[in-house]
Amino acid sequence: MNFFQFLSKYAGTFAQGALVTVELTLCGLIIGLILGVLVSLMNLSHIWPFRWFARLYTWVVRGTPLLVQLFIVYYGLPQVGLQLTPFLSAIIALGLNSAGYVAEIIRAGIQSIDPGQMEAAESLGMRYGQAMRRIIFPQAYRRLLPPIVNEFVALLKDSSLVSTISMTELMRIGQTVSSSTFMPMQSYITAALFYLAMTSIIVFFSGKLERWLEVRG
Repeated sequence: MNFFQFLSKYAGTFAQGALVTVELTLCGLIIGLILGVLVSLMNLSHIWPFRWFARLYTWVVRGTPLLVQLFIVYYGLPQVGLQLTPFLSAIIALGLNSAGYVAEIIRAGIQSIDPGQMEAAESLGMRYGQAMRRIIFPQAYRRLLPPIVNEFVALLKDSSLVSTISMTELMRIGQTVSSSTFMPMQSYITAALFYLAMTSIIVFFSGKLERWLEVRG
Protein backbone atom coordinates (compact mmCIF):
# COMPACT_ATOMS: atom_id res chain seq x y z
CA MET A 1 0.00 0.00 0.00
CA ASN A 2 1.53 3.31 -1.07
CA PHE A 3 1.05 6.55 0.83
CA PHE A 4 -1.85 7.84 -1.29
CA GLN A 5 -3.73 4.57 -0.89
CA PHE A 6 -3.10 4.72 2.84
CA LEU A 7 -4.32 8.31 2.98
CA SER A 8 -7.50 7.58 1.03
CA LYS A 9 -8.29 4.64 3.32
CA TYR A 10 -7.60 6.28 6.69
CA ALA A 11 -8.18 10.00 6.06
CA GLY A 12 -11.67 9.81 7.58
CA THR A 13 -10.32 8.17 10.73
CA PHE A 14 -7.64 10.81 11.13
CA ALA A 15 -10.22 13.55 10.48
CA GLN A 16 -12.31 12.27 13.39
CA GLY A 17 -9.26 12.46 15.62
CA ALA A 18 -8.53 15.97 14.33
CA LEU A 19 -12.03 17.09 15.32
CA VAL A 20 -11.44 15.87 18.87
CA THR A 21 -8.10 17.70 18.89
CA VAL A 22 -9.80 20.93 17.83
CA GLU A 23 -12.47 20.47 20.49
CA LEU A 24 -9.87 19.88 23.20
CA THR A 25 -7.84 22.89 22.08
CA LEU A 26 -10.81 25.26 21.94
CA CYS A 27 -12.05 24.19 25.37
CA GLY A 28 -8.56 24.51 26.80
CA LEU A 29 -8.05 27.93 25.22
CA ILE A 30 -11.38 29.25 26.52
CA ILE A 31 -10.47 28.14 30.04
CA GLY A 32 -6.99 29.58 29.57
CA LEU A 33 -8.31 32.95 28.38
CA ILE A 34 -10.79 33.30 31.25
CA LEU A 35 -8.30 32.26 33.93
CA GLY A 36 -5.48 34.14 32.19
CA VAL A 37 -7.37 37.43 32.34
CA LEU A 38 -8.12 36.89 36.04
CA VAL A 39 -4.53 35.93 36.88
CA SER A 40 -3.08 38.87 34.91
CA LEU A 41 -5.37 41.34 36.71
CA MET A 42 -4.40 39.79 40.04
CA ASN A 43 -0.74 40.19 39.06
CA LEU A 44 -1.34 43.90 38.39
CA SER A 45 -3.42 44.37 41.53
CA HIS A 46 -2.32 46.61 44.40
CA ILE A 47 -3.43 43.87 46.83
CA TRP A 48 -0.27 41.89 47.62
CA PRO A 49 -1.90 38.45 48.28
CA PHE A 50 -3.41 38.59 44.78
CA ARG A 51 -0.05 39.51 43.26
CA TRP A 52 1.69 36.77 45.25
CA PHE A 53 -0.81 34.13 44.14
CA ALA A 54 -0.68 35.21 40.46
CA ARG A 55 3.11 35.18 40.36
CA LEU A 56 3.28 31.83 42.13
CA TYR A 57 0.73 30.38 39.71
CA THR A 58 2.58 31.53 36.57
CA TRP A 59 5.91 30.42 38.03
CA VAL A 60 4.66 26.89 38.73
CA VAL A 61 2.71 26.46 35.48
CA ARG A 62 5.44 27.80 33.20
CA GLY A 63 8.19 26.01 35.12
CA THR A 64 6.75 22.48 34.98
CA PRO A 65 6.04 20.28 31.94
CA LEU A 66 2.48 20.07 30.64
CA LEU A 67 2.77 16.27 30.71
CA VAL A 68 3.43 16.33 34.47
CA GLN A 69 0.46 18.65 34.99
CA LEU A 70 -1.73 16.34 32.93
CA PHE A 71 -0.69 13.31 34.98
CA ILE A 72 -1.36 15.16 38.25
CA VAL A 73 -4.91 15.96 37.09
CA TYR A 74 -5.69 12.53 35.63
CA TYR A 75 -3.82 10.19 37.99
CA GLY A 76 -3.37 12.37 41.08
CA LEU A 77 -6.82 13.82 41.68
CA PRO A 78 -8.50 10.38 42.06
CA GLN A 79 -6.33 9.90 45.17
CA VAL A 80 -8.23 12.75 46.81
CA GLY A 81 -11.61 11.44 45.64
CA LEU A 82 -11.96 13.42 42.40
CA GLN A 83 -12.40 11.01 39.50
CA LEU A 84 -12.36 12.69 36.09
CA THR A 85 -12.86 11.38 32.56
CA PRO A 86 -9.90 11.58 30.17
CA PHE A 87 -11.63 14.38 28.23
CA LEU A 88 -12.32 16.48 31.31
CA SER A 89 -8.83 15.87 32.66
CA ALA A 90 -7.37 16.93 29.31
CA ILE A 91 -9.23 20.23 29.02
CA ILE A 92 -8.56 21.11 32.67
CA ALA A 93 -4.82 20.45 32.30
CA LEU A 94 -4.65 22.28 28.96
CA GLY A 95 -6.68 25.18 30.33
CA LEU A 96 -4.65 25.57 33.52
CA ASN A 97 -1.42 25.40 31.54
CA SER A 98 -2.60 27.87 28.93
CA ALA A 99 -3.75 30.30 31.62
CA GLY A 100 -0.20 30.68 32.90
CA TYR A 101 1.05 31.78 29.49
CA VAL A 102 -2.02 33.86 28.61
CA ALA A 103 -1.72 35.72 31.93
CA GLU A 104 1.82 36.78 31.10
CA ILE A 105 0.81 37.78 27.56
CA ILE A 106 -2.01 39.96 28.87
CA ARG A 107 0.12 41.45 31.65
CA ALA A 108 2.84 42.40 29.17
CA GLY A 109 0.26 43.83 26.77
CA ILE A 110 -1.34 45.99 29.45
CA GLN A 111 1.99 47.22 30.77
CA SER A 112 3.05 48.16 27.24
CA ILE A 113 0.40 50.90 27.26
CA ASP A 114 1.71 54.33 28.30
CA PRO A 115 1.15 54.70 32.07
CA GLY A 116 -0.08 58.20 31.34
CA GLN A 117 -3.24 56.68 29.91
CA MET A 118 -4.22 55.28 33.30
CA GLU A 119 -3.28 58.50 35.05
CA ALA A 120 -5.43 60.48 32.63
CA ALA A 121 -8.37 58.13 33.19
CA GLU A 122 -8.02 58.45 36.96
CA SER A 123 -7.87 62.22 36.67
CA LEU A 124 -11.24 62.05 34.92
CA GLY A 125 -12.68 60.24 37.92
CA MET A 126 -12.68 56.73 36.49
CA ARG A 127 -12.22 53.79 38.81
CA TYR A 128 -9.50 51.25 38.12
CA GLY A 129 -11.93 48.76 36.57
CA GLN A 130 -13.56 51.40 34.39
CA ALA A 131 -10.19 52.66 33.17
CA MET A 132 -9.05 49.14 32.31
CA ARG A 133 -12.28 48.35 30.48
CA ARG A 134 -12.70 51.64 28.59
CA ILE A 135 -9.14 52.91 28.08
CA ILE A 136 -6.46 50.25 28.52
CA PHE A 137 -8.01 47.07 27.10
CA PRO A 138 -9.25 48.71 23.85
CA GLN A 139 -5.67 49.79 23.14
CA ALA A 140 -4.00 46.59 24.28
CA TYR A 141 -6.09 43.96 22.50
CA ARG A 142 -4.47 44.52 19.11
CA ARG A 143 -1.05 43.95 20.62
CA LEU A 144 -2.34 40.82 22.34
CA LEU A 145 -3.71 39.13 19.22
CA PRO A 146 -0.44 37.77 17.70
CA PRO A 147 0.89 36.19 20.93
CA ILE A 148 -2.57 34.80 21.76
CA VAL A 149 -2.68 33.18 18.33
CA ASN A 150 0.79 31.74 18.94
CA GLU A 151 -0.50 30.29 22.22
CA PHE A 152 -3.47 28.80 20.35
CA VAL A 153 -1.12 27.10 17.88
CA ALA A 154 1.17 25.87 20.66
CA LEU A 155 -1.80 24.53 22.62
CA LEU A 156 -3.11 22.65 19.59
CA LYS A 157 0.25 20.93 19.15
CA ASP A 158 0.63 20.30 22.88
CA SER A 159 -2.77 18.60 22.90
CA SER A 160 -1.02 15.58 21.38
CA LEU A 161 0.22 14.80 24.90
CA VAL A 162 -3.28 13.79 26.01
CA SER A 163 -2.84 10.60 23.99
CA THR A 164 -0.86 9.40 27.03
CA ILE A 165 -4.09 9.17 29.06
CA SER A 166 -5.89 7.18 26.32
CA MET A 167 -7.72 10.20 24.92
CA THR A 168 -8.66 9.33 21.35
CA GLU A 169 -7.50 12.44 19.54
CA LEU A 170 -5.33 12.86 16.46
CA MET A 171 -2.08 11.58 17.93
CA ARG A 172 -3.79 8.59 19.52
CA ILE A 173 -5.40 7.77 16.18
CA GLY A 174 -1.95 7.84 14.60
CA GLN A 175 -0.64 5.42 17.22
CA THR A 176 -3.62 3.09 16.81
CA VAL A 177 -3.42 3.02 13.02
CA SER A 178 0.34 2.51 13.18
CA SER A 179 -0.10 -0.49 15.49
CA SER A 180 -2.83 -2.08 13.39
CA THR A 181 -1.23 -1.56 9.97
CA PHE A 182 2.47 -1.79 10.90
CA MET A 183 2.96 1.39 8.85
CA PRO A 184 4.33 3.95 11.33
CA MET A 185 5.88 6.21 8.68
CA GLN A 186 2.59 6.71 6.84
CA SER A 187 0.61 6.97 10.08
CA TYR A 188 2.69 9.68 11.69
CA ILE A 189 3.23 11.63 8.46
CA THR A 190 -0.55 11.69 8.03
CA ALA A 191 -0.99 12.93 11.60
CA ALA A 192 1.66 15.58 10.98
CA LEU A 193 -0.15 16.75 7.84
CA PHE A 194 -3.38 17.15 9.78
CA TYR A 195 -1.60 19.16 12.48
CA LEU A 196 0.08 21.28 9.82
CA ALA A 197 -3.24 21.93 8.08
CA MET A 198 -4.94 22.99 11.32
CA THR A 199 -2.15 25.32 12.44
CA SER A 200 -1.94 26.83 8.95
CA ILE A 201 -5.67 27.59 9.00
CA ILE A 202 -5.33 29.31 12.38
CA VAL A 203 -2.40 31.43 11.20
CA PHE A 204 -4.16 32.32 7.94
CA PHE A 205 -7.35 33.56 9.57
CA SER A 206 -5.50 35.36 12.36
CA GLY A 207 -3.58 37.25 9.68
CA LYS A 208 -6.87 38.19 8.03
CA LEU A 209 -8.20 39.39 11.38
CA GLU A 210 -5.10 41.48 12.07
CA ARG A 211 -5.34 43.20 8.69
CA TRP A 212 -9.06 43.82 9.22
CA LEU A 213 -8.36 45.44 12.59
CA GLU A 214 -5.66 47.60 11.02
CA VAL A 215 -8.09 48.81 8.36
CA ARG A 216 -10.65 49.70 11.02
CA GLY A 217 -7.95 51.79 12.65
